[in-house]
Amino acid sequence: MCILLFKFDPRPVSKNAYRLILAANRDEFYHRPSKSAEFWDSSNEILSGALVTNFLTADLDSYSYLKKVSVEGHLYNGFNLLAADLNTTKGDVICYYGNRGEPEPVFLNAGIYGLSNSLLDTPWKKLQYGKQLFTEVVKRSQELTKEDLVKELLTVMNNQEPQLPDPAIEDQGKDYIRPILNKYAALCVRCPGYGTRTNTVVLIDSEGCVTFTERNMINADVNQWQTSTYEFKLHS
Repeated sequence: MCILLFKFDPRPVSKNAYRLILAANRDEFYHRPSKSAEFWDSSNEILSGALVTNFLTADLDSYSYLKKVSVEGHLYNGFNLLAADLNTTKGDVICYYGNRGEPEPVFLNAGIYGLSNSLLDTPWKKLQYGKQLFTEVVKRSQELTKEDLVKELLTVMNNQEPQLPDPAIEDQGKDYIRPILNKYAALCVRCPGYGTRTNTVVLIDSEGCVTFTERNMINADVNQWQTSTYEFKLHS
């Protein structure tokens, strides 16, 4: 069960404020092959783990792309997509589409949001708890160094306190979830052979400077991790 938390502020009033603060966990079977995020080629224009390639390489704005996806959304299993246009002449824009929710994508207002294995801001207890911890860090973001902000966000995403009881999670997973419910209901999932194997933090400051930090499990060993950081500036 992946989880993503983010604060969107398209017009920060302070020079020290962030336009976007995002923290996410990828939960997966530990032995499933995967690649770390990296720049695709020497142009250094796409930094990704090779997902949502159509949007990253298309010449479409975020809403138009999600609108195109929504036309065929009913053909697929449940999914959520967030797409953003940052540093555009019209200002920052983030759009959301979930194919089990509204039929068309929506523009998101400034604020703090959370997403897990359901629709945006579905009030699962682990998601609400995550937003609470995330909000407490975000409130102090202008007082912290960038390095300390990343460190505190990673601490939030590695919280293993189960948020129970939560009938919504149990009902969705039914018999598959019940045996591991006490692990599954935490922000950071730790089950035998399955759980949180990647933490990602993305910061975009008021001047368009991006810090992308990814922490990956090595060799399916929960005691071995590798952290990579990329820094660059958005195109104007």
